[in-house]
Amino acid sequence: MTALIADVPLQVASLLILFARIGAVWMLLPMFGEDSVPGPVRLLMALGMSLALLGLLGPRVTPFAAQDSALVATILVELGIGLAIGSLIRIIMQAASMAGAIISMQIGFSSALLFDPAVGGQTPVLARLIALAATLVCFAAGLHHQWIAAIVRSYDCFPVGTVPSPQDWAALAIATVGTATSLAVSLAAPFIVFGILFNVALGLSARLAPALQIFFIAQPLNLLLGLALLGVTLGTILSTFSAAMSAWTAGGWTHG
Repeated sequence: MTALIADVPLQVASLLILFARIGAVWMLLPMFGEDSVPGPVRLLMALGMSLALLGLLGPRVTPFAAQDSALVATILVELGIGLAIGSLIRIIMQAASMAGAIISMQIGFSSALLFDPAVGGQTPVLARLIALAATLVCFAAGLHHQWIAAIVRSYDCFPVGTVPSPQDWAALAIATVGTATSLAVSLAAPFIVFGILFNVALGLSARLAPALQIFFIAQPLNLLLGLALLGVTLGTILSTFSAAMSAWTAGGWTHG
């Protein structure tokens, strides 16, 4: 009993080290880390996840928890790693919003704005819609389990007690931004082609009938055709995003 009580401070220190990384990632995860979720609820979920993983990851952090002089430094490093990992997930999730913004611009729907708490400002309605739908599809596909598994794998790639190179993190962030941008463009590719063809046809119509007010005819037609195309392709867009997110989770930040 005495040995068990004496072991409590070591276990608490181990939990703090785990909570620094896992809690930082959890605060930035889609849905779990949204501003609409109260802060205490997010903290309790992160603490619960840290407790759940303590038995699995505890042996990796116990040696550092025993070093009282370096405990604060270890926690700060773990906090930085967690924030970096969470930021990478946020970046790749923004691909859905970027695709929605491109689609809104191509079909003439970009003036319909609403407040998005995720970005702290105004965003096109379609961008918000596609981002929410993509998040729900990811959860339905079980990707949140892959996020948790990747957090566990991050302890293999970035062990406790090591300070990752800033150059490696910068290269990983740049690669993630490039991946998110290319994914957004590929998701919106049908609408980019549609916008080019529609505007070429609009220019030809203006040449053939200069006296006709093309804009008043073309704008409603652009919206109608664009929304119809969105209805046809939305399922493919969401499934493609989910597959890309799954592939990135399996080999993204944990292989930095």
